[in-house]
Amino acid sequence: MDIHEKLQELFSLEGKVILVTGAAGGIFSEVSKGMAQVGGTMALCDFNKDGLGRVEDEINGFGGTAKSFEIDMTDLSSIAACVEAVVKEFGRIDVLVNGAGINKRVKLLYGDEETFDRIVAVNLKGVHFLSQAVAKRMKEKGGGSVINITSYNSVMMLGGCGVYGATKSGVAALTRAQAIEWAEFNIRSNAICPGHISTPLTEPLWTDPVRSKFLLDRIAMNRPGKPQDLLGIAILLASDASEYMSGMMYHVDGGCLAGGQPWDI
Repeated sequence: MDIHEKLQELFSLEGKVILVTGAAGGIFSEVSKGMAQVGGTMALCDFNKDGLGRVEDEINGFGGTAKSFEIDMTDLSSIAACVEAVVKEFGRIDVLVNGAGINKRVKLLYGDEETFDRIVAVNLKGVHFLSQAVAKRMKEKGGGSVINITSYNSVMMLGGCGVYGATKSGVAALTRAQAIEWAEFNIRSNAICPGHISTPLTEPLWTDPVRSKFLLDRIAMNRPGKPQDLLGIAILLASDASEYMSGMMYHVDGGCLAGGQPWDI
């Protein structure tokens, strides 16, 4: 038995074109690089051109294959143009990773319409219409895998994240709907639910002695997650190893939902 051959058969992403949104961000830049390292052809999509360029250069620099595409998740014409450009470049899309998302912490009594509309536009409306556009292309080519990103706040809640959590709960519902409606086209849809992940954007949270203790007390592993902690499940859901997995939400949270750190007894 050749172990490497079996692992490659199950988990290799060679020959798969993978569209990742939010690819310039702290989490999905790392996920994109990791998926490229196991053979994925990466279509990197974001509104941050400079950030995209850096990720593209790094992937191509270590021998992977990546190309950048601009996308505005609040603009349906931009979504359509991005999908068209990716298909024109690579011929198809095999995997969609809906990594783009935004949040602004605001209490429900005080949030304004503009903030509400923008969070919903990126996190829910944009995810729906991008998934729809990509799924039509997947249907033409015989199938594919959609990987949506939900959140701890889709099942539990932190103060100030109400609208964000509502959109991520909506993405969880969309995942189930996609799974049942698109199964006949050999399109699977699953969701990754990250716990508390440390990125440059969340660094102030982890350096705050009060807030960091609050979070760490709720994480059984007693550490924040790293972007690389999401890579294993992303590769699994993108690969042929998960061909009978659909409609589920997979938590990567260090034991947070399980109950956090135990009391001393």
